[in-house]
Amino acid sequence: MKNKLMLLSCAAAVGALTMSAGAQDAAPVRIGVLTDVSGQFSHEAGEGAITAVRMAVEDFGGKVLDRPLEVVVADHQNKPEVAVATAREWYESQGVTMINNLINSGIALAVTQVAKDEDRIAIVNGSGSSRLTNDGCTPNSIHYSYDTYALANGTANQLLLQGMKNWFFLTADYAFGHALEADATQIVEDNGGAVSGAVRYPIETSDHSAFMLQAQASPAQVVAMAGSGTTFINAVKSAAEFGLAASGKTIAGLLVWDTDVHSLGLDTAQGMILTNAFYWDRDDATRAFSKRFEERVGRPPHMGDAGDYSSTMHYLKAVQAAGTTDAQEVMAKMRETPINDFFATNGKIREDGRMVHDMYVYQVKTPAESTGEWDILKLVTTIPGDEAFRPLAESQCPLVKK
Repeated sequence: MKNKLMLLSCAAAVGALTMSAGAQDAAPVRIGVLTDVSGQFSHEAGEGAITAVRMAVEDFGGKVLDRPLEVVVADHQNKPEVAVATAREWYESQGVTMINNLINSGIALAVTQVAKDEDRIAIVNGSGSSRLTNDGCTPNSIHYSYDTYALANGTANQLLLQGMKNWFFLTADYAFGHALEADATQIVEDNGGAVSGAVRYPIETSDHSAFMLQAQASPAQVVAMAGSGTTFINAVKSAAEFGLAASGKTIAGLLVWDTDVHSLGLDTAQGMILTNAFYWDRDDATRAFSKRFEERVGRPPHMGDAGDYSSTMHYLKAVQAAGTTDAQEVMAKMRETPINDFFATNGKIREDGRMVHDMYVYQVKTPAESTGEWDILKLVTTIPGDEAFRPLAESQCPLVKK
């Protein structure tokens, strides 16, 4: 396992060269980035996630509690067994106090349980399954950027308001896709809509023809894509090739990353309704961070990248304020401290681990509306945080007092 780890020391970060001798002798505080470096979700995590966490460490000053900060990185290869073994080794013998990103919901659900077992902290920004703060919640984990409930809530409600009541789901066959379909189905049915069918496809497949024929034959007004990564991109391209939109059906992306829209191109993606936690061009603060990030990565940040930075900074501030890296003391400080930065305004971490903040419904611009390569979205509406995420009254999290 050790040959899979890349120690990316931030000892040379801002302020590190001027650390006192005492700080240099102290054991480092290590933050892990456990992500998909080379697989199908690497465009939604990978180098962007690593860079965002490193930027937060550097901006914090390269040390905390007079101890140097280090970032360690591993590629979980989208294999839960690899992720669990890596997380356990990091927590038990590598001095890692917090692991971030954790794209791939099956992996996030497994690693958050390891964090609980080891009494360390896990922050999820890459994965979306709302189970992470529902039946899969832990006292040691935070779900920060988005989740399947908020995505489905925003996109489904917007399309239902437009009179699109009949839905068909094309769902990637893994934990995230299942959660997204379940959350969207509940919202559609609770608001007077109906689901006329659903089909699940293997996430490794590149041939969606059989699944598209089922969607095409359904009476649904909306074909909802419940997936992520290259599987989502390929499914949308297949839908265009089969003429689903041309036949009058609306294609809904239930998780659409900015990088997905860019990969698809506006000719294909234009008009799509989506829900997002962050857009680089939202305001002056998002543009300022995005400019710095793009200089290092070559593209603007998406909500996962922004969440990786924001949550790492929030964690480090909590460690400093608590005067310790003890997991429960730091978690308590993180819960009691509101988040106010370029990512969130008055964000708050609930007892179930959900970081509550505003979400945004966007529509993909037409080529004529776009003024540049990454000028891809226009705001439809803002959903206040208290309305965006699953109400605690509906939660199955055992940490929630009712």
